[in-house]
Amino acid sequence: MLRKIRLTLAIVVFTLITLLLLDFTDTLLVWLEWLGDIQFVPAVLALNAVVIAALVLLTLVCGRIYCSVICPLGVMQDLVSWIHGKKKKNRFTYSPAKSWLRYAMLAVMVAAFVAGAGSLVALLEPYSNYGRFVVNLFQPLYMWGNNGLAAIAEHYNSYAFYSVDVWMKSLPTFIVAAVMFVLVIVLAWRGGRTYCNTLCPVGTILGTLARFSWLKVRFDEDKCRNCGLCTKNCKASCIDFKSHKVDYSRCVACGNCLEKCNFGALTYGHKAAKPAAKETAAHDTADTARRAMLVGTAIVGADLALAQAGKKVDGGLAVIEDKQEPKRSTPLTPPGSMSARNMATRCTACQLCVSACPNQVLRPSTDLMTMMQPVMSYERGYCRPECNRCSQLCPTGAIKPIGTDEKAAMQIGHAVWIKKNCVVITDGVSCGNCARHCPSGAIEMVPLDANDENSPFVPAVNTEKCIGCGACEHLCPSRPYSAIYVEGHEQHRTI
Repeated sequence: MLRKIRLTLAIVVFTLITLLLLDFTDTLLVWLEWLGDIQFVPAVLALNAVVIAALVLLTLVCGRIYCSVICPLGVMQDLVSWIHGKKKKNRFTYSPAKSWLRYAMLAVMVAAFVAGAGSLVALLEPYSNYGRFVVNLFQPLYMWGNNGLAAIAEHYNSYAFYSVDVWMKSLPTFIVAAVMFVLVIVLAWRGGRTYCNTLCPVGTILGTLARFSWLKVRFDEDKCRNCGLCTKNCKASCIDFKSHKVDYSRCVACGNCLEKCNFGALTYGHKAAKPAAKETAAHDTADTARRAMLVGTAIVGADLALAQAGKKVDGGLAVIEDKQEPKRSTPLTPPGSMSARNMATRCTACQLCVSACPNQVLRPSTDLMTMMQPVMSYERGYCRPECNRCSQLCPTGAIKPIGTDEKAAMQIGHAVWIKKNCVVITDGVSCGNCARHCPSGAIEMVPLDANDENSPFVPAVNTEKCIGCGACEHLCPSRPYSAIYVEGHEQHRTI
């Protein structure tokens, strides 16, 4: 019963997190954003004391339930291992814990966090790894499927679906996601929970706590027949049936061993099992079921406590040349991130904000120290003042929640005019696109030469009013580089 409850919860949580990361329509974000908040490392970075306390308590009571129910990367490994298990049964063996490697990886993550090496923290964090798998590898397939449905719907004059652009936001991030995906798949295929129990820092932290958990898998040596089925089906390789011992730091309380034991020698409870008379067998069975129900209730209770555009059209005339990203001295970070330092130290690069950005402004950084973390660029859109989606769903506090009024007054950068790129100068035509579309009124057109009455009008930027939204850069007709671009600020401010 315990295993069935765990599997049901794991499948539900895993499916919902995957749908949250795939969603590009803002349909699920309102309902499912809490799933990112209950992940361990994001909760620590966001200083979410309630979630941290709940996860610690859950581990001290039930063991590493987090790893087998809440963590999507852990559930993904179970799925891969289950598929392999259909072909090759009883394939696991007991192996001693590689503690030196586990704690070394934890030390690396802590050192990277202290040093502000956000890209290294992101590489080790399990939830963010899974987020990159979904956003970089699976979301394009999901969007292509959506576009296929949109084409079919259009044929029948229906607007139930709409076509979206599918594009690679960052080649380095795609490569990292693909390599890590293959690594996790191979390790899970060959050894079940090898990644969790050797490389994952979260698994090491929770494993240390799980040694003292109240509920544990325990042996009844009098009932054990040393058949070895428990060890052969333990994907964490933590059960030594010969010595009747379980390495609780690696056990994820999956319940596989309980199901496979044919002699009732394994139980999941507070105290070691005692020999039972035949006449009390029915009572023991009922008691085991009650314990399993209590554990399931604890898991559900913990979860509830934690929860609360289209085609490129040129009008049939000339081909439109794609814009290229300008070289910015200071990268642009999203409104609400407060500063480049806050973003670098708190972001785990889960890609949830990148996936959810409706304006296609956010994309993963290619800088070595902040690789995979979101930065802004305006080739495909601009950061609309009325949109605050990324700030509402960031689980780590790297982008703090802000209202639309606050965002409209938040300066993340300022526009800079490049004379040599402006069509007013290069083509001798009137323009003014940047001034017409500036939502903050920070740009006005002024004569290039105040003493010449025939002088062309060019943009002048009031840097005190500019918020760095990028409307001017995006809508500038100059190609391939805009004649006006936004330079980022290290520290954001309210104007």
